[in-house]
Amino acid sequence: MAQETKIDLYTAGTPNGQKISCTLEELGLKYNVHHVDISKNQQKEEWFLKINPNGRIPAIVDHTSGKPQRIFEGAAIQLYLCSKYDPKHNISFPYDSAEYWEMVSWLTWMQSGIGPMQGQANHFYRYAPTKIDYAINRYQTETKRLYGVLNDRLKGAESGGWLVGRKYTIADLCCFSWVNWAEWAGVETKTFPELQGWLERIQGREAVRRGVDVPEKFEMKEKMKTKEGEEEYAKHHSNWVMQGMKEDQEKHR
Repeated sequence: MAQETKIDLYTAGTPNGQKISCTLEELGLKYNVHHVDISKNQQKEEWFLKINPNGRIPAIVDHTSGKPQRIFEGAAIQLYLCSKYDPKHNISFPYDSAEYWEMVSWLTWMQSGIGPMQGQANHFYRYAPTKIDYAINRYQTETKRLYGVLNDRLKGAESGGWLVGRKYTIADLCCFSWVNWAEWAGVETKTFPELQGWLERIQGREAVRRGVDVPEKFEMKEKMKTKEGEEEYAKHHSNWVMQGMKEDQEKHR
C-alpha cells in the first residue's frame, strides 16, 4: 500500500529520471508525475529553473509536510527519500553506519563515473553528427572499465549479489539505471557475468518494471530488436540532443 505522501516528480525517460521513479516505486510512495519534455528543452524554461537551477531532470518537490521542499540531483533525491520515507531501511542503511557511508560512496561513484562516462559514450556513438572513433573508443572503454569495477564488487559469496551490505539498496538502483541502457552506448554486459546476473535480478523487480515506464513507456530495448527501430529511435533522439546543444552554444558564446 502506497504511503500517503504528496510528492511532485519532474522527470523524463532517461537513466537519471528512471532511477528516481524506480526509487519512489520501491518505497511505495504516492507521487504526481510531470513529464518534462526535454526534446522541447522544457528543462530550460523559467518555471523549471525555479525547481532546478541547473536545468536538468530529475527533480522533486515534496509537499507532504505542508512546506514545499525541492530536491534536485539524483543521489540527493535518493538520499532524501530514504531519510524521510524508509524508516525500516528496506533499501538504505541507518545514517552514519559503515554501510551508510559505503552506500554514499557508490552513489557518488556512479554520478562521477558511470553517468558522465556512459553519457559521453551515448553522445559520440549515437548522436554526434561526425563519428569520431577516438571519442567513441575512449568513452566506451571507460564505461567498460567501470562495469568491470562493478563486476568485481559483485563477485564472491561475501557480496550477497549486491553492492553494499548484502542487500538491494539505492546504491544498486542508481548504478542499474545506467547499466540498463548499456546497449545504447554500444557496450555489452554479458562479458561481465556477475554484472549480468545483478542486472537481470533488478530488471525482474516489480517496482523497477513500473518505474522504468515513468513518465512514458520505456521503448529503447524493444526498438533495439530491429535495425529499423534502432535507427528510428536514434534519429528522434539525436535531433533534439543536437538542437539543445546548438541553443546552449548560441547562449554561451
